[in-house]
Amino acid sequence: MNLLGGVSFQRLESALGAASLRQTVLANNIANVDTPYYKRSDVAFEELLAQAMGGRNSAQALPGKVTDARHIPINGSSMTSLPVPQVVAENSTSINNNRNNVDIDKEMALLAENQLRYNLLVQQISHEVKMMRTGIEGRG
Repeated sequence: MNLLGGVSFQRLESALGAASLRQTVLANNIANVDTPYYKRSDVAFEELLAQAMGGRNSAQALPGKVTDARHIPINGSSMTSLPVPQVVAENSTSINNNRNNVDIDKEMALLAENQLRYNLLVQQISHEVKMMRTGIEGRG
């Protein structure tokens, strides 16, 4: 029995992995703020998740997961896994004479935002585990 393998827990796990990857990418951007010709990178995850869930177009709703051949597909096909976070480079801009496009103030703000997001996800996972433990042990 896989107690922590539910869809909501998998989403939290994927989001936590994306936040961790984003922390690494933002730290790399900050470390290369003075490197000539360095182009900043970012992590695309929320955008990919929104696309997978249909985004703004409700006609492209999130498909149901088919785990058995006898299941009836919901909204066309089945989405077997969540999107994988991708590191994307921003090559189209440059803000310095050395063709670097890292803005240290923006990167520090994004780093603080990502830290808050990471802390929230860790608290949510901790809450899920606590609720599961309470259900198993039967005490409050």
